[in-house]
Amino acid sequence: MELNKKFFLNKRIFITGGTGTFGTSMIKNLLSNYNVNKITVYSRDEMKQWYLREQFSKFKKINFVLGDVRDKERLTNCMEGNDYVFHAAATKIVPTSEFNPEECIKTNIIGAMNVIDAAKNTNIKRVVALSTDKASSPINLYGATKLCSDKLFVSQNAISKKKTIFGVVRYGNVMASRGSIIPFFKSLKDHKYFPITHSDMTRFFLTIEDAVAFSCFCLKKMYGGEIFVKKIRSIKITDLAKSIKKDAKFKITGIRPGEKIHEQMIGSDESLNTAEFKDHYEILPNMKEKNLRLKQGGHKVSDDFIFSSMTAKKFTIKQFSKMIDNIN
Repeated sequence: MELNKKFFLNKRIFITGGTGTFGTSMIKNLLSNYNVNKITVYSRDEMKQWYLREQFSKFKKINFVLGDVRDKERLTNCMEGNDYVFHAAATKIVPTSEFNPEECIKTNIIGAMNVIDAAKNTNIKRVVALSTDKASSPINLYGATKLCSDKLFVSQNAISKKKTIFGVVRYGNVMASRGSIIPFFKSLKDHKYFPITHSDMTRFFLTIEDAVAFSCFCLKKMYGGEIFVKKIRSIKITDLAKSIKKDAKFKITGIRPGEKIHEQMIGSDESLNTAEFKDHYEILPNMKEKNLRLKQGGHKVSDDFIFSSMTAKKFTIKQFSKMIDNIN
């Protein structure tokens, strides 16, 4: 998914939640591969900003701004003058969201509405919102709020007279992200048992580098209203544990509130408007858009198509172990 370097040439990039794993990796990607004009990191955690500022102290193109996506006035003022927006700010931890629903809604739904309004009011050219596999047929509050967010971003391209283009990128668990199961299991390597909520559980995984590259690709390719889904592999959680400790033993603890046995990227209802390409799928907003994509080399998936972590191509234990070893 090579991207023409001119696409980011002298552009001003705004990243909400920019001190997280995605934002940090996106900054590295933009500085290393593209001659951008400015990168604005917008987040509410001053300590993470301080650490990130130290990490990138030699670069003068980065602007760190304290702010919350819940604050539309502040967000709008800070977004002024930028070209592209990556919206990564979110409340993401499933159990936290289940027991603090009001806070999750304020960030993931109200925050999404604020990002949309701010982008339109400041004439942003393109906005990519990061989503999750939990937004497809959600059973937990986090997934439900991200589904609402996805719908908000998708709908803007049809109802807004502004020139801002909105799109969504949906993917699974990022291997290097904070709070990931991987560092947690690594910390238990010398313990007798690994706690497993269900023996059949599977999850999608991809590297942060793949997530960032795919997001940049989608920002360039989108016409507006698409949900982009990268073709990624999944793994059984028991095999994940064995990739960390070959002779791992397990203690079944039971499924947590809001947890699925298998995650889903594309459901059968969404398949009706889904086009498949070599490395990704696109859930398209309407028939006109679908016909356009099919002419561009995509092909329609079957009406009963489902992209699930249960049926997706699996990582072997050896493959996943090698990927874990390569994580910085």
